[in-house]
Amino acid sequence: MTAAYPATNPAISAATDAATDAATNATTSTTPHGATSAWLATASLPRYCPLTGKDSADVCVIGAGIAGLTTAYMLLREGKSVVVLDASGVGAGETGRTSAHFFPPDERFFEIERSFGSDKAALVADTYRKATDCVEAIIRTERIACEFERVDGYLFTPDGAWNDILEREYAITTRLGLNVRRFERVPGLHFDTGPCLRFARQGQFHPLKYLDGLARAIERLGGRIYDNTRALDLRAEQARQLVTTAHGQVDAAAVVVATNTPFNERTALHARQAGYRSYVVALRVPKDALPRVLLWDTGEPYYYVRLASAGSGADHELLIVGGQDHKSGQDAHARQRYDEIEAWTRQRFPIAGAVAYRWSGEVMEPSDGLAFLGRNRLDRENVYVITGDSGNGMTHCTAGAILVTDLIVGRTNVWTELYSPSRKALHGLGDFITEQANTLAQYTDWLRGADVESAGQIARGEGALLRDGGRLLAVYRGDDGGLQAVSAACTHLGCAVHWNAGDKSWDCPCHGSRFAPDGEVLHGPARRALAAATLEGDVGGGAHPAAQEERRTD
Repeated sequence: MTAAYPATNPAISAATDAATDAATNATTSTTPHGATSAWLATASLPRYCPLTGKDSADVCVIGAGIAGLTTAYMLLREGKSVVVLDASGVGAGETGRTSAHFFPPDERFFEIERSFGSDKAALVADTYRKATDCVEAIIRTERIACEFERVDGYLFTPDGAWNDILEREYAITTRLGLNVRRFERVPGLHFDTGPCLRFARQGQFHPLKYLDGLARAIERLGGRIYDNTRALDLRAEQARQLVTTAHGQVDAAAVVVATNTPFNERTALHARQAGYRSYVVALRVPKDALPRVLLWDTGEPYYYVRLASAGSGADHELLIVGGQDHKSGQDAHARQRYDEIEAWTRQRFPIAGAVAYRWSGEVMEPSDGLAFLGRNRLDRENVYVITGDSGNGMTHCTAGAILVTDLIVGRTNVWTELYSPSRKALHGLGDFITEQANTLAQYTDWLRGADVESAGQIARGEGALLRDGGRLLAVYRGDDGGLQAVSAACTHLGCAVHWNAGDKSWDCPCHGSRFAPDGEVLHGPARRALAAATLEGDVGGGAHPAAQEERRTD
């Protein structure tokens, strides 16, 4: 790659002494659906007006999470004009629901070497190092107070034994020249992990405080951010792209789709990655009682651990533990995942006190283990995507911003082929076939019975699938006892959605779309709300709002 990050690229290396002015009123961000994360509870984010009418820019970035805002920031530093659109607001998506760590790929280096070869494994290592360095450089340049720190990370096994996974990972990381050492146990912990691998100088931060700094820097540099502006359509207009929203349009020379999963693709990329829910529990621990390290294990299910500040003036820290992943929309007892994580944590960290926060997020798992970063398809040279985070969103999203910026400004980047969304699916073929079989099996839900026989069986604050005549409806009973009914057909490709009791949402088990109780889109690839419906049969008590039947599906 001709531009070295972070040292020589103007997007992140030019120091600035200008103060970052607050252009809008800052409010503490909250999420209307599901549990609030520790980050959402302790960050103040700028708010922006929605797009009305038309706007034009060199680049339109869709998504105001870490991928979108990092890309916008870098492009503005390159002299490009940039418009950012987000369906909700800055940090309202998956960036606010991460555990916010920077450590090696979930796909082990020895697995990457087996699938792609030693040279490509070395490029993956290069990606992770440069992405973390990039974030650190941006923080330094823009003087962002976001609790960034370098910490060592440790990989261990659930049974405390040195095994083949650790042996093979140690061998490949040694050959790659990474700063990895074998330890007999993680130092300073109350429990004995057994033999482990130490990955030196990984990283962690507060993701929404980082986004706050990025958003203000973008504004200062002349970028325009629009909240509550969902992109509904993207089409070519001669050599440019036209992004259509509910109340306006953006004309741009290039478009970057940074929405965790692309809304503009109907099948191509969605067939090559799957949405997974990952759960997080944050427990109070006394300050300085635990070493500041990252932990993750090789188990099934696996767990990952970090420490975080509990906020200004707090007399404790937060022990953040995540894991218990499963396919989105395919677990009827999601709330038990939190209990499993808490039990695992208390067994190993008896010092842990009360649970302060519980939340979940969605990660996109590519079939071959590597993210999709770059030009969307060969026949759309000016549309780019950043997706396939595979549980390492902070790293992959930053790497995607680096790569996409290089492609837009015409710089050579040695990562291009490795992460190309158009790459041949020759690796991970077994996982691809398994995932496709799983997806196809979900369509049989239309032939199965409903969750309940009558709406009267649905408790307040809960939802369930109900057959009403020949229709399968997704029915939610509000806290006031009223019912909301929508079609159970996901507006992406027609899978039947399922109720997620932990996050109070309708989740699609096929491609990871998520909807609010009233059917509004929370997470793509779906672009349209679930079709509204009226209950015609015996609802079993409780009023329901009148609504027009069957809004068209996308």
